[in-house]
Amino acid sequence: MSAAPSMAAALAASLPVQQAAPAPVAPTYEAIPASMAKVIDIEAEIPVESVQLDGLVVTKIIKHSREAPSSSAHGLLLGLDLDGTLEVSNSFPLPHHAGDEDDKSTKSVARYQAQMLRSLKEVQSDDSVVGFYQASTMGAFFSQALIDTQAIHQDKLRHGGIVVVHDITQTARGNASFRAFRLTKAFLDAFKKNNFSAPSLIDHRLTFSTILEEIPVKIRTNALLNSFLDTLTTPTQSHLPDASPAVASTSSLPPSFSTLDIGAIGLIRNLEQVNDALDAYRTEEGNLAYLQRQIAREKSRADAYIAKRKEENATRVAQGLAPLPEEDVSRLFKIPPEPSRLESMLLLGQVDAYGKSLAGITSAGLVKMYAAKASSDI
Repeated sequence: MSAAPSMAAALAASLPVQQAAPAPVAPTYEAIPASMAKVIDIEAEIPVESVQLDGLVVTKIIKHSREAPSSSAHGLLLGLDLDGTLEVSNSFPLPHHAGDEDDKSTKSVARYQAQMLRSLKEVQSDDSVVGFYQASTMGAFFSQALIDTQAIHQDKLRHGGIVVVHDITQTARGNASFRAFRLTKAFLDAFKKNNFSAPSLIDHRLTFSTILEEIPVKIRTNALLNSFLDTLTTPTQSHLPDASPAVASTSSLPPSFSTLDIGAIGLIRNLEQVNDALDAYRTEEGNLAYLQRQIAREKSRADAYIAKRKEENATRVAQGLAPLPEEDVSRLFKIPPEPSRLESMLLLGQVDAYGKSLAGITSAGLVKMYAAKASSDI
């Protein structure tokens, strides 16, 4: 009986010793090389064909534009792009520093922007910048600041980014106006070269209407928000038996009859804006004409000097003397470069926008007047 345990012990000793399972190693992730980022990011190759604004973003932009002084309201748009649609799910306003130094104001806005993006990331919210929004009055949004900001976004952001323009004047009339734009390729090419002279504009076929290209905008609201808005607009009957007809049916959002006002709202202000834009354009054209005359005068002096030097050299060669050395004309005469016509194009864009707004106001006013006349004849 004692041989059995010894045999089992011998068999156990002959078997290989089972080693302990190794501890799992934490996975390591390598960063995608910059040269392969565009190859792996397939979505980046799909161009943005439409912009989808969330209902929350729309209300935020309207609220900020109404509270900000004049048309200085601007901020960043956050979201993502999917299958050619840029979905804007959130936004936040940027501070406006009136009267501060440019350098100090820029640093303050940059710190605020970085802090807001960091806070949104901490709460697991969308923190990807996809563009910015800008408030405007009477549809005139062409400005140097907007062009510069959009050019930076299209150079740095994944899909180039977009700018959403909100027209405060249209919203005051009951029509919420939201339009999305991005810079055209022809304008970006001229902007990178920093050349907006007349020959460059002709080569790139640039006018104020080809600076930006518009992208269709859609507004998305959820079913819960639609139901809530329906409860605000649906009239409710009063439970008081002796209620007057005026208060028998009420609603949180009573109907507005301001659109039936025969007077042309904002007509005088629009005419003033048109005159101011035309005066600014005329001043800019005067400055360009002065620069053109100065360039032509310097070029004529340089051409006269070259012709005189050639005549002198011909005389010296005829006399058997060595010709005079040719000198660099650009060092003797300071010919100014061709002036930039970007500001002139932007002013033309403002004049066009004010003109279209004026046409819309007057046409609506004429329709109201004819309708009032027809109703008075009945």
